[in-house]
Amino acid sequence: MPEEKTALLTHLIELRRALIVCAVSVAVLFCVIFGFLIDYLMTWLTAPIQARGIEIIYTAMSEALLTKFKVSVIASIICASPVIIWQIWSFIKPGLYPEEQKKCRYLFLVMLGLFLLGVSFCYMVVYSFAVDFFLVQGTGFAAPLLSLDSYIGFLLSFILPFGISFQLPAALYMTTRVGWTNHAMLASKRKYVLLAVFTIAAILTPPDVVSQVALGIPLYALYEVGIQVSRFAGKK
Repeated sequence: MPEEKTALLTHLIELRRALIVCAVSVAVLFCVIFGFLIDYLMTWLTAPIQARGIEIIYTAMSEALLTKFKVSVIASIICASPVIIWQIWSFIKPGLYPEEQKKCRYLFLVMLGLFLLGVSFCYMVVYSFAVDFFLVQGTGFAAPLLSLDSYIGFLLSFILPFGISFQLPAALYMTTRVGWTNHAMLASKRKYVLLAVFTIAAILTPPDVVSQVALGIPLYALYEVGIQVSRFAGKK
């Protein structure tokens, strides 16, 4: 029992150290971004709407400051993600066999790449189309006058779900490796998955059909990719 308590205490100390490193990394990056880079970042985020000649306003005295604060926090977490992932890896690595360590390293890199791919795909392809669609709906009877906070909130609620949903192939790979699924079972559930995908898209995205379809179609395509990944993983 004393040995078990000592081992548990050691794990808790290591977990505390990892959390402190992650928190310090995010705090330092937040200070840098909020102090020196936030204006450039806000310009980049508002570029899709300003390029269309639409002015963004703020309706409360603190709205601009709080929006910058929110964007800085999210940006600092994203920029600190390599450190966060490394700390998670360092914490779980001692409990894995060498072969498992090798696979997990590759899996972490794949998941990070899929997240960045999802965010990039949304911002450069889907988001521009969505902005044009919504602006057209008011043509002829209303002029767009967008609040800074509502615009940034809509942008983040549109982009982040894409980064998360692009993890689907990696998730299916893991479930196949542990024996929960196989490619034949996944292929037989296509019609149910199609319904579930668009239901999830309706929950994750803003409440409009365009956003739901824009996320639902790529998400289902990723499910098909996941079936092929599961076929490959099942042969191991």
